[in-house]
Amino acid sequence: MIRKLISEVPCIGTGNVILRKVTLAEKESLKKMTCNPHVYRYLPAFLYKKKYEDIEYVINHLYDEDSNDSFITGIYFKDDFCGLEEIYGFRDDDHKISIGYRLMEEYWGLGIATEALRLMTEYLFKNTDIELITASVLPENKASARVLEKNGFDLIEQNVPEDWGFDKPLPTDKWIKRLIYQKDDL
Repeated sequence: MIRKLISEVPCIGTGNVILRKVTLAEKESLKKMTCNPHVYRYLPAFLYKKKYEDIEYVINHLYDEDSNDSFITGIYFKDDFCGLEEIYGFRDDDHKISIGYRLMEEYWGLGIATEALRLMTEYLFKNTDIELITASVLPENKASARVLEKNGFDLIEQNVPEDWGFDKPLPTDKWIKRLIYQKDDL
């Protein structure tokens, strides 16, 4: 139950990149992003597996009490909506969570995903009992792998079959980042 970890959407960051709640003001941008085949070539199962045509409905139900499987924040660059970051797969006993992110195509290559991932991993390590964050990336998504590397994630397995909502499992690279305790913390 992810709501046990984070009960409400935080506003994280200052400066150019901020993570915060997605609102109806982002309706057209979110629709544009979810309809872009370049964005979705690596993300077929995202946003209710594209089950709902009505983006307004999705936004209105994004933070319902019963949506316990994942937690989504909007990524904003200079106050403009540019993407989403999601935490999911919460395992309380293991102090573990998984993370994913996606940006609108016009925001690729600007360092926004790197900064958004840094903000969320720092938030999770400082404000929750999470000690392990994982990410799964399709091997051909080199840009996403580079974002993980820049944030101190380690590649631990390659080409592991995983269900991403396609007809058959896809080979996926597995990444991990552990909370490192400082001597002062002990």
